[in-house]
Amino acid sequence: MASYLWRNYADYLYTKWEKMLFWDMLDPYRRPKSFTPLVAIYIAAFYTGVIGAAITEQLYKGKYWEDHPGKAVPLMKPKFYGSPWKVRKGDVLPPNR
Repeated sequence: MASYLWRNYADYLYTKWEKMLFWDMLDPYRRPKSFTPLVAIYIAAFYTGVIGAAITEQLYKGKYWEDHPGKAVPLMKPKFYGSPWKVRKGDVLPPNR
């Protein structure tokens, strides 16, 4: 009887180890339980970019008005886009230096 119990206990431990090894290998590929944190991070990143762009544009306008008081502020060139681009209903900006 004792050998039967020990054999069953050994089988239990071995299958437990096998199952743990299998699920540990699959764990990095498992889908997250909820996408809510990921969506919250994406929303926060988007609004951080929007606020950063608004602050950058306001600083640009303030600097332009200091140098050219009373004049209309031209469009600000994109910071991270080096290719030529056209502006609808307006003039094309001079090429980047």
